[in-house]
Amino acid sequence: MTEITLDETKLKELLKTAIFELVQEEKKLFSQLFAEVLEDIGMENAIKEGENTEIVSREEIFKILNIKP
Repeated sequence: MTEITLDETKLKELLKTAIFELVQEEKKLFSQLFAEVLEDIGMENAIKEGENTEIVSREEIFKILNIKP
């Protein structure tokens, strides 16, 4: 069996190329993945912000939304 030796620079370059090609070939999948990640980050930030705000009742929320519970 032949042994292959790669230096760190060459290995990094090969990995970058492979990742770039994968992203190019699966654009839709990665687009959806990144959108979900951004939504999760936004939700996490909203939850953290909500932890430091005043609690309101369900009725008050429905009143603001003009919806009857």
